[in-house]
Amino acid sequence: MLKLLEGIKVVDFTTVVLGPYATQFLGDFGAQVTKVEPLEGDGFRAVRPGPSADIGAGFANFNRNKRSMALDLKQPAGQDVLARLVKDADVVVHNMRGMSARALGISYEQIKLIKPDIVHCWSPGFASHGPDANSPAYDDIIQARSGIAALNADADDAPQFLRSIVCDKVVGLHLALAIAAALVHRLRTGEGQSIEVPMLETMTSFMMAEHLAGHTMVPAQGEIGYQRLMSPNRRPFKTADGYMAIMPYNTKQWVRFLTLVEEDQLAASDWIRDGAARSHRIDELYELIARVAPSRTNDQWLDALKSYDVPCAVVNSLQEIFADDQLAASGILQTMDDAELGSLRYLQPGFFSDAAQPVAPRRAPHLGEHGREILAELGVAEAGIQRLIADRVVGDSAE
Repeated sequence: MLKLLEGIKVVDFTTVVLGPYATQFLGDFGAQVTKVEPLEGDGFRAVRPGPSADIGAGFANFNRNKRSMALDLKQPAGQDVLARLVKDADVVVHNMRGMSARALGISYEQIKLIKPDIVHCWSPGFASHGPDANSPAYDDIIQARSGIAALNADADDAPQFLRSIVCDKVVGLHLALAIAAALVHRLRTGEGQSIEVPMLETMTSFMMAEHLAGHTMVPAQGEIGYQRLMSPNRRPFKTADGYMAIMPYNTKQWVRFLTLVEEDQLAASDWIRDGAARSHRIDELYELIARVAPSRTNDQWLDALKSYDVPCAVVNSLQEIFADDQLAASGILQTMDDAELGSLRYLQPGFFSDAAQPVAPRRAPHLGEHGREILAELGVAEAGIQRLIADRVVGDSAE
């Protein structure tokens, strides 16, 4: 954890993956993130396996560096606590549909009445000005509509989902960026604002940035879809003992690779040395790589390609990732020791600052673990805290 956002207070109403991934970044940068959950908790807590009944492994990996308050926003007393939280905050963030947010009192129109200069960012499934504004959405739905599933089709041309919660995480990054930008704007001007980061629109923009291709021009100058990525022969290449990514990209790299595989006449040809001409025939070159790849083992290819400065990589399985020399050296997989839960592995965020000294992260919180502490900080007396817990307005992990 870095202290770059130290002093920034975030009230986090997000659930599952998209929003928690965004707010975890804010916590990793030192913001004080208060995760406000319903009394039954974020549903992602239940995904197994996990180190405790209310902290699943997935939840742990998206909710470090946060405190948890369990709060019933449907009760008037819960709305009173909400007002206290917002008055003390810099940021309010959620990933609900607009109608759900309004029902709970956390839409921008409601929140800015409590604190006019609040930074309010939210991520619904679909933009609020479209016909699907109040439709439910999860990662698979957005993979389907944004083109990801179709692009990932199998050999029979059947669409396939990526085996990653990719839309939640990509949109989560956009949400974190929006919050950071709005905070900078408020620092400069004193103005709050609301920024909407809808899943479908964000992922479509992300996906089509390269695939708009020939349709970028009006009238179109070619097909939609980035030609190199659509090549049938673009794939990990089978070697003598495994699979490799072998990717000559620029002219120098292609010439070096073709020289390495003794295709000297091809290396000297005009179309290889012309980037535009080469792009039109890229599938021929990928087919050539596929043809020669089985002639060497992975280690032999690595030695040869690195000596020719041609980009390459062995295809790692999930089990092999953390044995990768680069990842091992950068320390991306770390371990924290918790008195209650024991040793927990976590993934170090990929930020390395030469100015900010990192501090040890905090594990993901139990449901309602910090409710009493947060209420006391907001000025609620002990008797009031006890009453809120007794009336089931606030959940208490000690119960």
